[in-house]
Amino acid sequence: MNVVSAFPNTPVATENTERALRQAARALARSGLVHAYGHCSVRLDVEHFLVCAAKPMGTLLPTDTGSVVRTSGPLPDGVLGEVRIHQQVYARRPEVGAICRIMPPQTGLLALLKRTPRARHGFGAYFAKPDGSGPVLWDDPRLLRDDAAAARLAETLGSGNALVMRANGAVVVGIDLVEALALSWFLEEAARVETGLMSLGQDGDHTLLTPDETVARQVTAGRVYERMWEHLTFGDIELA
Repeated sequence: MNVVSAFPNTPVATENTERALRQAARALARSGLVHAYGHCSVRLDVEHFLVCAAKPMGTLLPTDTGSVVRTSGPLPDGVLGEVRIHQQVYARRPEVGAICRIMPPQTGLLALLKRTPRARHGFGAYFAKPDGSGPVLWDDPRLLRDDAAAARLAETLGSGNALVMRANGAVVVGIDLVEALALSWFLEEAARVETGLMSLGQDGDHTLLTPDETVARQVTAGRVYERMWEHLTFGDIELA
């Protein structure tokens, strides 16, 4: 079954795409990466994406359908205001196929200190920059309810795969839903390690991976993302 578009010349999302988006949303909720707030989306084509229904992600039912949104222009009725973030990122990053807007607790705790997790173990390595820094910090706690702010956030994200928002969660992108979901979990695990080392007073440079170790751990072979998808979606109500 295809979901009928409300606008002429707008692509429709197949039921498989709708189902995968719901599975990703519920997986994020089960993992504690979102609560009442958060949303995820998947690209449909160059100018359109599908965002999950505007309700708590863990409550999505098999009958809930997402909304097709253009990468520019006004948001459709009923779509959450911060979906502007998705618009601005998709418009700038043609390789991005999915976005997760999440509220991970340990990542959020670090952000209050204006810190983001660095490459101290394997999962943290996926976000490391050549200079050794981690995900970029968006140092503004306000909700992004206008196009100009969302555009600035997208520019700040740049070519990265994650952006941490002070007092307001994080944005994670991937080439598809599988990667975006896996990286969302990786980000929070990296933050858990960071805060754990902080509690031990061992968060100095001596616990960082070396540049060579970091590159060596940025591996995607061996179904790294796919296995995390299977782990996080296991038991979902729509699994075949």
